[in-house]
Amino acid sequence: MTPVSCQRRDGSALNHQPGRLQPTSFALLTALGVAGAVLGWFLVPLLERTNRTAPTVPWSSVLLLVFAAAVLGGTAWSTWHTLHRRRSYLDPHRAVNYLVLAKASAVVGVFVAGAYLGFGAQFLDQLQIPLPRQRVVRSALAAVAALLLMVAGLLLERACKVPGAGADDEDEGNDDEGGAAQGSRTQ
Repeated sequence: MTPVSCQRRDGSALNHQPGRLQPTSFALLTALGVAGAVLGWFLVPLLERTNRTAPTVPWSSVLLLVFAAAVLGGTAWSTWHTLHRRRSYLDPHRAVNYLVLAKASAVVGVFVAGAYLGFGAQFLDQLQIPLPRQRVVRSALAAVAALLLMVAGLLLERACKVPGAGADDEDEGNDDEGGAAQGSRTQ
């Protein structure tokens, strides 16, 4: 692993050997989606055993997920434009914050999507009744919005990869994200 050379705002160098931040793996996303679906699926029977009613999915949750995905997508586009088009630099702390936000959004987005899909699937056999049909439709829309959040997180994660960040660029198929924090410098 090569040392990282970043600059502080005053121009002095920071050299250290950080750990590697790997891109979010498909296996992790799949496992979290399945875990969310299982949790969503078992929520309804658990509520019924405790003599409670399954909740409805409010429109506010769908809209909030769409809004979060839009903001994160805008941040991804802005970051990509800054690093890849203008060939400008990001502050190292901002790059790390973006990576953490991206990874968290991808992980939470896929888990929430799975949970909504599992919850909605419980009511698929009751589509002729208005309330279960509403739960299925809104759960599906919330799951799509959560998947948009996941995609926006993955796009931000990819946007943070700095071109020319070192040995990782030699193997573009590697999709290694470690160059994001390593190649980030301030102006």
